[in-house]
Amino acid sequence: MKASATYIIGGIFIAYLIFVAVVMFIYEPLPEDRAWEDRQAYNSQKITEISFGQSLEAIKKIFGRADFVEAKTATDGQYQLLFYRTHHITSDGITTRDECTPLLFKNNVLIAWGLETYQQYLDSKILLEASQPALEH
Repeated sequence: MKASATYIIGGIFIAYLIFVAVVMFIYEPLPEDRAWEDRQAYNSQKITEISFGQSLEAIKKIFGRADFVEAKTATDGQYQLLFYRTHHITSDGITTRDECTPLLFKNNVLIAWGLETYQQYLDSKILLEASQPALEH
């Protein structure tokens, strides 16, 4: 009886070790579930792999939830600006925009990223009719 209990417990322990090993080698956490250092390294590496014309949905699938988001309807389309942390500036425990790379989308298609992207976003003229709430009389 004691020998069979030992084999059962040993078998369960070995199965547990195999399970843990499989999870450790196969499981890939979502980008937003990583520690900031890991997420920053991941984002920096993935930024080098993106290309013009990728969809907003495809980028979100790669990078996960953005650190900051801005959006507006302009005279020539809808713009969304997603900021992803890619570099470290200050050790204050807070991610700021200057530690992020902006990705600019027009009508859900990637059109720009990098240093001057935020200025491109700011330069697009807002469509006033779409930004004002309807008034009831």
